[in-house]
Amino acid sequence: MEPLKEQINPARLPKHIAIIMDGNGRWAKGQGQDRLFGHYHGVQSVRNVTEACAELGVEYLTLYAFSTENWERPPDEVSGLMELLVDTIQKEVPTLHKNNIRLHVIGKTEMLPEKTISVLGDAIRETASNSGLNLIMALSYSSRWEMGEAARQIGLAVKAGKLDPETIDQECFQKYLCTRNFPDPELMIRTSGEHRISNFLLYQLAYAELFFTPVLWPDFQKENLYEAILDFQTRERRFGKTSEQLG
Repeated sequence: MEPLKEQINPARLPKHIAIIMDGNGRWAKGQGQDRLFGHYHGVQSVRNVTEACAELGVEYLTLYAFSTENWERPPDEVSGLMELLVDTIQKEVPTLHKNNIRLHVIGKTEMLPEKTISVLGDAIRETASNSGLNLIMALSYSSRWEMGEAARQIGLAVKAGKLDPETIDQECFQKYLCTRNFPDPELMIRTSGEHRISNFLLYQLAYAELFFTPVLWPDFQKENLYEAILDFQTRERRFGKTSEQLG
Protein backbone atom coordinates (compact mmCIF):
# COMPACT_ATOMS: atom_id res chain seq x y z
CA MET A 1 0.00 0.00 0.00
CA GLU A 2 1.34 3.44 -0.91
CA PRO A 3 2.41 5.78 1.95
CA LEU A 4 -0.32 7.97 3.46
CA LYS A 5 1.26 11.14 2.10
CA GLU A 6 1.03 9.80 -1.46
CA GLN A 7 -2.70 9.09 -1.00
CA ILE A 8 -3.50 12.73 -0.28
CA ASN A 9 -5.24 14.59 -3.11
CA PRO A 10 -3.35 17.92 -3.36
CA ALA A 11 -6.37 19.50 -5.05
CA ARG A 12 -8.53 18.90 -1.97
CA LEU A 13 -6.21 20.02 0.80
CA PRO A 14 -7.80 21.94 3.68
CA LYS A 15 -6.69 25.55 3.25
CA HIS A 16 -6.62 26.08 7.03
CA ILE A 17 -5.97 23.43 9.73
CA ALA A 18 -6.45 24.20 13.42
CA ILE A 19 -5.08 21.93 16.15
CA ILE A 20 -5.77 21.59 19.86
CA MET A 21 -2.46 20.14 21.05
CA ASP A 22 -3.57 18.06 24.04
CA GLY A 23 -1.96 15.32 26.11
CA ASN A 24 1.49 16.64 27.08
CA GLY A 25 0.80 16.20 30.78
CA ARG A 26 -0.58 12.68 30.48
CA TRP A 27 2.30 11.69 28.21
CA ALA A 28 4.81 12.95 30.79
CA LYS A 29 3.00 11.15 33.62
CA GLY A 30 3.23 7.92 31.62
CA GLN A 31 7.01 8.50 31.48
CA GLY A 32 7.16 9.11 35.23
CA GLN A 33 8.06 12.77 34.64
CA ASP A 34 6.54 16.17 35.45
CA ARG A 35 4.24 18.01 33.05
CA LEU A 36 6.97 20.31 31.71
CA PHE A 37 8.79 17.24 30.41
CA GLY A 38 5.75 16.61 28.22
CA HIS A 39 5.67 20.21 27.01
CA TYR A 40 9.34 20.02 25.99
CA HIS A 41 8.68 16.88 23.97
CA GLY A 42 5.56 18.42 22.45
CA VAL A 43 7.77 21.00 20.71
CA GLN A 44 9.08 18.30 18.36
CA SER A 45 5.50 17.53 17.31
CA VAL A 46 5.00 21.22 16.55
CA ARG A 47 8.08 21.09 14.32
CA ASN A 48 6.91 17.92 12.56
CA VAL A 49 3.38 19.15 11.91
CA THR A 50 4.47 22.62 10.79
CA GLU A 51 7.00 21.09 8.41
CA ALA A 52 4.42 18.64 7.04
CA CYS A 53 1.87 21.42 6.40
CA ALA A 54 4.50 23.54 4.64
CA GLU A 55 5.57 20.57 2.49
CA LEU A 56 1.98 19.74 1.50
CA GLY A 57 1.05 23.33 0.65
CA VAL A 58 -1.43 23.98 3.47
CA GLU A 59 -1.80 27.77 3.66
CA TYR A 60 -2.77 28.29 7.31
CA LEU A 61 -2.03 26.33 10.49
CA THR A 62 -3.39 27.50 13.85
CA LEU A 63 -2.03 25.87 17.00
CA TYR A 64 -3.79 26.29 20.35
CA ALA A 65 -0.67 26.73 22.47
CA PHE A 66 -1.95 28.42 25.65
CA SER A 67 -5.47 29.37 26.69
CA THR A 68 -6.55 32.15 29.04
CA GLU A 69 -7.66 29.37 31.41
CA ASN A 70 -4.12 27.94 31.42
CA TRP A 71 -3.01 30.89 33.57
CA GLU A 72 -4.74 29.05 36.44
CA ARG A 73 -2.24 26.18 36.26
CA PRO A 74 0.53 25.86 38.90
CA PRO A 75 2.93 28.86 38.71
CA ASP A 76 5.96 26.63 38.09
CA GLU A 77 4.31 25.07 35.05
CA VAL A 78 3.20 28.45 33.67
CA SER A 79 6.64 30.05 34.08
CA GLY A 80 8.29 26.94 32.61
CA LEU A 81 5.95 27.10 29.61
CA MET A 82 6.76 30.76 29.03
CA GLU A 83 10.50 30.04 29.18
CA LEU A 84 10.03 27.14 26.77
CA LEU A 85 8.07 29.37 24.40
CA VAL A 86 10.78 32.06 24.39
CA ASP A 87 13.54 29.50 23.92
CA THR A 88 11.69 27.68 21.13
CA ILE A 89 10.79 30.83 19.19
CA GLN A 90 14.37 32.12 19.36
CA LYS A 91 15.72 28.81 18.09
CA GLU A 92 13.09 28.25 15.41
CA VAL A 93 12.88 31.68 13.72
CA PRO A 94 15.80 30.95 11.33
CA THR A 95 14.08 27.69 10.31
CA LEU A 96 10.73 29.46 9.82
CA HIS A 97 12.46 32.09 7.70
CA LYS A 98 14.32 29.48 5.64
CA ASN A 99 11.07 27.63 4.95
CA ASN A 100 9.19 30.82 3.97
CA ILE A 101 6.83 30.47 6.97
CA ARG A 102 5.16 33.57 8.39
CA LEU A 103 4.39 33.70 12.13
CA HIS A 104 1.25 35.29 13.59
CA VAL A 105 -0.06 35.38 17.16
CA ILE A 106 -3.68 35.72 18.31
CA GLY A 107 -4.93 36.14 21.87
CA LYS A 108 -4.83 38.41 24.89
CA THR A 109 -1.10 38.84 24.47
CA GLU A 110 -0.79 41.69 26.99
CA MET A 111 -1.06 39.01 29.69
CA LEU A 112 2.20 37.40 28.51
CA PRO A 113 5.52 38.25 30.23
CA GLU A 114 7.44 41.16 28.70
CA LYS A 115 10.26 38.90 27.50
CA THR A 116 7.76 36.63 25.72
CA ILE A 117 6.04 39.62 24.06
CA SER A 118 9.39 41.00 22.91
CA VAL A 119 10.62 37.72 21.41
CA LEU A 120 7.30 37.08 19.67
CA GLY A 121 7.31 40.63 18.25
CA ASP A 122 10.80 40.14 16.84
CA ALA A 123 9.81 36.80 15.27
CA ILE A 124 6.65 38.27 13.72
CA ARG A 125 8.64 41.14 12.20
CA GLU A 126 11.43 38.87 10.93
CA THR A 127 9.00 36.58 9.11
CA ALA A 128 6.53 39.25 7.96
CA SER A 129 7.63 39.15 4.32
CA ASN A 130 7.40 35.35 4.00
CA SER A 131 4.73 34.10 1.62
CA GLY A 132 4.41 30.38 2.40
CA LEU A 133 2.60 28.73 5.31
CA ASN A 134 0.98 31.11 7.81
CA LEU A 135 1.67 29.68 11.28
CA ILE A 136 -0.79 31.16 13.79
CA MET A 137 -0.07 30.64 17.48
CA ALA A 138 -3.09 31.04 19.77
CA LEU A 139 -1.51 32.30 23.01
CA SER A 140 -3.43 33.47 26.07
CA TYR A 141 -6.44 32.91 23.83
CA SER A 142 -10.03 31.91 24.45
CA SER A 143 -12.92 32.22 22.07
CA ARG A 144 -15.34 33.69 24.62
CA TRP A 145 -12.76 36.39 25.44
CA GLU A 146 -12.33 37.06 21.70
CA MET A 147 -16.07 37.40 21.03
CA GLY A 148 -16.58 39.52 24.14
CA GLU A 149 -13.73 41.79 23.05
CA ALA A 150 -15.21 42.03 19.53
CA ALA A 151 -18.59 43.05 21.01
CA ARG A 152 -16.86 45.67 23.20
CA GLN A 153 -14.96 47.14 20.23
CA ILE A 154 -18.15 47.26 18.15
CA GLY A 155 -19.94 49.01 21.02
CA LEU A 156 -17.15 51.60 21.25
CA ALA A 157 -17.28 52.16 17.48
CA VAL A 158 -21.05 52.70 17.61
CA LYS A 159 -20.72 55.04 20.61
CA ALA A 160 -18.08 57.07 18.77
CA GLY A 161 -20.33 57.38 15.72
CA LYS A 162 -17.93 55.39 13.55
CA LEU A 163 -20.28 52.46 13.02
CA ASP A 164 -23.98 52.39 12.18
CA PRO A 165 -25.67 49.63 14.25
CA GLU A 166 -27.91 48.87 11.26
CA THR A 167 -24.84 47.74 9.29
CA ILE A 168 -23.68 45.18 11.87
CA ASP A 169 -23.86 41.71 10.31
CA GLN A 170 -21.68 38.59 10.23
CA GLU A 171 -19.19 40.20 7.87
CA CYS A 172 -18.89 43.24 10.12
CA PHE A 173 -18.52 41.11 13.28
CA GLN A 174 -15.73 39.03 11.71
CA LYS A 175 -13.69 42.20 11.14
CA TYR A 176 -13.41 42.60 14.92
CA LEU A 177 -12.13 39.07 15.59
CA CYS A 178 -8.45 38.14 16.06
CA THR A 179 -8.71 36.02 12.92
CA ARG A 180 -10.04 38.75 10.62
CA ASN A 181 -7.07 38.33 8.26
CA PHE A 182 -7.41 34.54 7.97
CA PRO A 183 -9.98 32.20 6.40
CA ASP A 184 -11.97 29.97 8.76
CA PRO A 185 -10.42 26.56 9.49
CA GLU A 186 -11.75 23.71 7.36
CA LEU A 187 -10.25 20.97 9.55
CA MET A 188 -9.88 20.98 13.34
CA ILE A 189 -7.78 18.24 14.98
CA ARG A 190 -7.74 17.48 18.69
CA THR A 191 -5.28 15.00 20.14
CA SER A 192 -5.37 12.86 23.32
CA GLY A 193 -8.84 11.36 22.97
CA GLU A 194 -10.81 14.30 24.38
CA HIS A 195 -13.92 15.24 22.42
CA ARG A 196 -14.22 18.94 23.27
CA ILE A 197 -13.48 22.23 21.51
CA SER A 198 -12.39 23.86 24.80
CA ASN A 199 -13.15 27.49 24.00
CA PHE A 200 -11.14 27.40 20.76
CA LEU A 201 -12.26 29.35 17.66
CA LEU A 202 -15.95 28.74 18.47
CA TYR A 203 -17.16 31.23 15.85
CA GLN A 204 -14.64 30.23 13.19
CA LEU A 205 -15.22 26.45 13.51
CA ALA A 206 -18.90 26.69 12.56
CA TYR A 207 -18.43 24.56 9.42
CA ALA A 208 -15.09 22.90 10.15
CA GLU A 209 -14.68 19.13 9.94
CA LEU A 210 -13.67 17.82 13.38
CA PHE A 211 -11.11 15.03 13.80
CA PHE A 212 -10.44 13.52 17.22
CA THR A 213 -7.53 11.14 17.79
CA PRO A 214 -6.47 9.24 20.94
CA VAL A 215 -2.79 9.96 20.14
CA LEU A 216 -1.16 12.18 22.79
CA TRP A 217 0.42 15.34 21.36
CA PRO A 218 4.10 14.37 21.92
CA ASP A 219 3.41 11.18 19.91
CA PHE A 220 1.62 13.02 17.07
CA GLN A 221 3.75 12.71 13.94
CA LYS A 222 3.44 13.57 10.25
CA GLU A 223 1.68 10.26 9.57
CA ASN A 224 -1.03 11.20 12.09
CA LEU A 225 -1.56 14.50 10.29
CA TYR A 226 -1.81 12.72 6.93
CA GLU A 227 -4.42 10.38 8.43
CA ALA A 228 -6.53 13.37 9.54
CA ILE A 229 -6.26 15.02 6.11
CA LEU A 230 -7.23 11.80 4.35
CA ASP A 231 -10.26 11.51 6.64
CA PHE A 232 -11.16 15.13 5.77
CA GLN A 233 -10.96 14.30 2.06
CA THR A 234 -13.58 11.55 2.45
CA ARG A 235 -16.14 13.97 3.87
CA GLU A 236 -18.77 15.82 1.88
CA ARG A 237 -18.70 19.54 2.71
CA ARG A 238 -22.32 20.66 2.33
CA PHE A 239 -22.49 23.91 4.37
CA GLY A 240 -26.18 23.31 5.12
CA LYS A 241 -27.09 22.27 1.57
CA THR A 242 -28.11 18.82 0.35
CA SER A 243 -25.84 16.45 -1.57
CA GLU A 244 -28.05 16.94 -4.61
CA GLN A 245 -27.61 20.72 -4.51
CA LEU A 246 -23.84 20.27 -4.49
CA GLY A 247 -23.90 17.74 -7.30
